[in-house]
Amino acid sequence: MHTVWKGAISFGLVHVPVKMFSATEDKDISMRMIHKACNTPLNFVRKCQHCDREVEWEEIARGYEYEPGAFVLFEKDELEKLTGEATKEIKILDFVDLTEIDPVYFHKTYYLAPNETGAGAYSLLLEAMKQTGKIGIANVSIRSKSSLAAIRIIDRCIAMETIFYPDEIRPVEQVPNLPEQSKVNEKELDMAKLLISQLSTPFEPEKYTDTYREALLEAIEQKVSGRQVSVAPEPHRTNVIDLMSALQASLEAVGPVATDPSLASPKPKKDPSGTKSKSKGKTKETITS
Repeated sequence: MHTVWKGAISFGLVHVPVKMFSATEDKDISMRMIHKACNTPLNFVRKCQHCDREVEWEEIARGYEYEPGAFVLFEKDELEKLTGEATKEIKILDFVDLTEIDPVYFHKTYYLAPNETGAGAYSLLLEAMKQTGKIGIANVSIRSKSSLAAIRIIDRCIAMETIFYPDEIRPVEQVPNLPEQSKVNEKELDMAKLLISQLSTPFEPEKYTDTYREALLEAIEQKVSGRQVSVAPEPHRTNVIDLMSALQASLEAVGPVATDPSLASPKPKKDPSGTKSKSKGKTKETITS
């Protein structure tokens, strides 16, 4: 693993020297922009519109546009001083329960390993947090960006989750067309809860895969081999006409379950001749998945 940051965790007057590693990796398949006429990759250049020339990195500063066309400029060292980058400190402010943090706050996960001189303090913090069941809420600055963070335990490792500040979370009230009050049919609700119960299982992350990436890799292999790209057709979906039918069909698709007889769809009545009853001249059909 590549070390992305070196510093220390501090709580009270205790300092725990650590190294930081990314806990996740982006496995998106990288595609380049190609000129179709000649199959040449396109390059993007940093060009100044005023000087009409390409600009080198050392000529570039950061700027904030405080009014149209007017900027205040900052050099890299100025921004680092503002963020406290020089302190290299993950300062724990409070200890809280993990269940108190809504997942919407979480951003990116990092693993923290003890530095050469910090094994003892690292083990102490890890064991103390494990036995108390608490996680730390901390301030940290990484690459000129200040962030809030949650310090927690993953297996035998101290991990850091960068989390958003409260004013970075958009209020739910901004979401359009939300129902003001939930009004549901009780029978549909019972069937929905039964379906959730039948689909409930312990979380096993290894059984989930990126099906799009797998399909794209297969398509790339087919193109490299000069074959026609073939895509498996989507499975046939039953055209369900109402919510109750959709719930019933979903329960049937899950498999045989012990259901409340009151939730079952009524069976077609037979007429005296032994044939199925008709509705508007058409034979009733059972909805299947």
